[in-house]
Amino acid sequence: QVQLVESGGGLVQAGGSLRLSCAASGRTVSTLSMGWFRQAPGKDREFVAAIAWSITNTYYRNSVKGRFTISRDNAKNTVYLQMDSLKPEDTAVYYCAADPTGWQFFSTFAVSSNYDYWGQGTQVTVSS
Repeated sequence: QVQLVESGGGLVQAGGSLRLSCAASGRTVSTLSMGWFRQAPGKDREFVAAIAWSITNTYYRNSVKGRFTISRDNAKNTVYLQMDSLKPEDTAVYYCAADPTGWQFFSTFAVSSNYDYWGQGTQVTVSS
């Protein structure tokens, strides 16, 4: 069993930065493929970024490329999402998720049903 706890959300002005953290327990993040998703009010949950466990490939949705960076600290068993140049449309609840198998992750990283474990979410609000 894997437990995930997100932190780091908050209120920030457009153009600002936040760093989200996802602390894992029950298994080391170096053996997990991890993803960040977000859900805005009235919208479906959408993929944001992901990192594979094996060769540390990273993946991003087009709208956050060049602004967001996903990374992993194995010593702290934590995955991060550094968010820069934030925009009001980035406002959402952000969720961390873990895929314990990573099977063909290169083709499944954006599919939420592929992830077995989820955190409780952290709110990010970007004001204009």
